[in-house]
Amino acid sequence: MDYVCDVHGGKTWFRIETEAEAIRESALMGHAVEKHFRQAQGRAEASYVPPAGPFIEQQIGLKAHLAKAMPRFFTLRDAEGNGLATAMVPEGAGCPIVVGVGNGDPYIEHGEAIRGLGAHLGIPLERSRCYPYGR
Repeated sequence: MDYVCDVHGGKTWFRIETEAEAIRESALMGHAVEKHFRQAQGRAEASYVPPAGPFIEQQIGLKAHLAKAMPRFFTLRDAEGNGLATAMVPEGAGCPIVVGVGNGDPYIEHGEAIRGLGAHLGIPLERSRCYPYGR
């Protein structure tokens, strides 16, 4: 995981960057972020067009392509490392999703921290737009 930002209440956002991290997040939080990460990664890999050249060099740009083509996945942790919320933020016009433990509503306890991530990313992460089970 990669550090993103500190937010109100001694909480910290980290970016989930690998499938292994997504698997751990799913187990910790009791939701399906692992499934969504794998699906997004599969779509991004399928859309990758390697540059012409020797076969061994064709995968060089894949990591950068995945970073651009995949939604960004984030986890909110407290000072002890406990999972509090998970966010999936697509690039462009896609709708972000933010869920808590067991797909619960994270905005009740962590709304300010979620809005802090939104401010850091420069996009609104309001409950009415991001919590899929409250719509």
